[in-house]
Amino acid sequence: MNKVYLAGPFFSDQQRERTKAVKEALLKNPTINSNGIFVPEEHPYADEEFGSLPWQVDVFKLDVNHIYQADIMVAIADYKMEESKHNEMDSGTAFEVGLAYGCNTPVAVVQFDPEKELNLMISQGLTAYFDASKDGLEQLATYDFNTLMPKRADRPVI
Repeated sequence: MNKVYLAGPFFSDQQRERTKAVKEALLKNPTINSNGIFVPEEHPYADEEFGSLPWQVDVFKLDVNHIYQADIMVAIADYKMEESKHNEMDSGTAFEVGLAYGCNTPVAVVQFDPEKELNLMISQGLTAYFDASKDGLEQLATYDFNTLMPKRADRPVI
């Protein structure tokens, strides 16, 4: 069973709803360890004052260590989908995707925005792509994370 690092922004209600929907799909997937899904927002670090330098260092180390331990990175590509036509990936999520790719950890990307292109580096770095504006969440729930068959993004790139 595969352990997952679920990357994505969680700064608004809409972003948290997208994360919840992706996690629910992963929980249905028989190739995913349901107890092995790490969602950073579910593990707030409270031993230091929020925003302080020690807090920043410790949160960074906590998240990076979980990326190193993951068998798969699942990343949500949408950031400010409700606020802007410039719906780029959250910079923290992009960093996490790059780190996972650099560690040879397969990356699955979920995108909710039906019209937004995908960054070239993300598009070429992913193993599997899921379009949540169509049936991507259902596909995520049944995707075989053991065989990791390539599933390309059928999106324009920027």
